[in-house]
Amino acid sequence: MTTYSNDPLSRTWQPGAAAGSIDLQLRSFMLRVFNTMAGGLGLTGIVAYAAASSGLYAAIAGTPLIWLVMLAPFGLALLLGFRVGQMSPAAAQAAFWSYAALMGLSLAGIFLIYTGNSIARVFFIAAGTFAATAAWGYTTRTDLTRFGSFLVMGLIGIILAGLVNLFIGSSALQFALSVIGVVVFTGLTAWDTQRMKTMFLANGGAGNLAIMGALMLYLDFVNLFVSLLQVLGTRRD
Repeated sequence: MTTYSNDPLSRTWQPGAAAGSIDLQLRSFMLRVFNTMAGGLGLTGIVAYAAASSGLYAAIAGTPLIWLVMLAPFGLALLLGFRVGQMSPAAAQAAFWSYAALMGLSLAGIFLIYTGNSIARVFFIAAGTFAATAAWGYTTRTDLTRFGSFLVMGLIGIILAGLVNLFIGSSALQFALSVIGVVVFTGLTAWDTQRMKTMFLANGGAGNLAIMGALMLYLDFVNLFVSLLQVLGTRRD
């Protein structure tokens, strides 16, 4: 028996699968994605705190190695983004957890710049914003595809302006980029959640789709958190 649906954003057809079965499979898949993402965030936080409290990050910050620490996560993210579909499940998992650990090392500096209380406060604000937006992206019947190009253009603009600001060091520009970043990464959270849902319904979660989804949502959360921290965080004296 083949079951069809009139709503492509909530379910699709699979040979021999009833609509209720498809919904259960989808929820199980999304739960796996979010659990993997949460595990990556936990590892990032542990590594960041350990590197800051042990003095490792401060020692590295005074050497050229800091550039390797800052750029390595970017390179590994590109590798995952372009090659995750061709990796074995074990290799994709290893790459994701390595990326989360490297990101923790690169983010350790926030513990030296911002107070612990403000980091915790902003984290919970980011978590609440992310959860609400992801839930909306999962449940909405609105097709968010048409917003995707604008969000990607905004992301590219943030990256380019951020590179320029490395040389001019404008605090006003940095604040503006942080505010824009909150908007862009909030939107990307909803869009990527719906994209994962649609991609699962298209191929049943084949390959390393769960790892790909976890990476996408992990990046959305980390960038949302950092943007909010730059806007709302309390700096150390």
